[in-house]
Amino acid sequence: MTTVGFIGTGGMGSRMARNVLESGFRLVVNDVDRQRCRPLEDEGATYAASAATVAESTDVVLSMLPTSEAVQEVAVGDGGLLDASSGGRIWIDFSSIDKKSVLDLDSRLGPAGWRMIDASVNGVEEEAAAGTLRTWASGDQDLIEAHHELLDAMSQSVVYMGELGNAKLVKTANAMLSGIMHMSMMEVYTWVTAAGMSEDDFESFIRSSRNFSPALERVMKIMLSHEFKLRKSWMAKDIGFGLDVAQDMGIPVPFSALTHEMFTIARANGVDHYEATGVAWEAYALLAGSDRFPPTKGVPLGG
Repeated sequence: MTTVGFIGTGGMGSRMARNVLESGFRLVVNDVDRQRCRPLEDEGATYAASAATVAESTDVVLSMLPTSEAVQEVAVGDGGLLDASSGGRIWIDFSSIDKKSVLDLDSRLGPAGWRMIDASVNGVEEEAAAGTLRTWASGDQDLIEAHHELLDAMSQSVVYMGELGNAKLVKTANAMLSGIMHMSMMEVYTWVTAAGMSEDDFESFIRSSRNFSPALERVMKIMLSHEFKLRKSWMAKDIGFGLDVAQDMGIPVPFSALTHEMFTIARANGVDHYEATGVAWEAYALLAGSDRFPPTKGVPLGG
């Protein structure tokens, strides 16, 4: 039986790790906050005190971490993967970081025998719990195929994205596209309702438009419910990666830049604690006047 390590058992990671455990893999967990590991330990996982200890007792290590700094610390910090004296030396990282960082870490871990799979997921906590995340994976295709059963335990689909780092690239691209979509939907909503259109007619308009899609439908339903999940927003960070890469390449991304500014406005005004639809709602309420918007209700994750 394959033994899997999972580092980072926060909102997404804990749900992904539980699906790994429930799929029959042995599980070893680690997090900077031991309390986040306790529920998984109660269900049969083993706790390890450091990333190196996780690696030494497992065949493959997974990680889902909040920042580039956290990923660096897990990989090459004190007690990190690089310090492991044994173990399978295969690392699948799901964290939202940039491609450049992935390639740098691979070059530092490779000489010690580590092989890295770069993975990213499209989805939220509820989908992580249900095991229906859409996963992108990049790197050695044979290595990815060898771990397909593990990836399938957390995923509705697994799509190969080519060379190492590309999974992070498409994660950033998806954030850019999603952010633009949310803000553009809110802008149109703000404009047509200010001009006198009812929300019912707005919904009919969107559904009858050739622009209609499952993604737009999801955003519209959340928007018109006026109830937004309370969760930490990573949109500004993720879109920011795209702006940094665009700057390095000299590629213009004006819509992404403006969208990033909108999410930054929300953060600066303390209203970025919702899912993306709620952040977009609050941003336009700030710009257009909150009296134009029906009252909102923040609902807990899973509520």
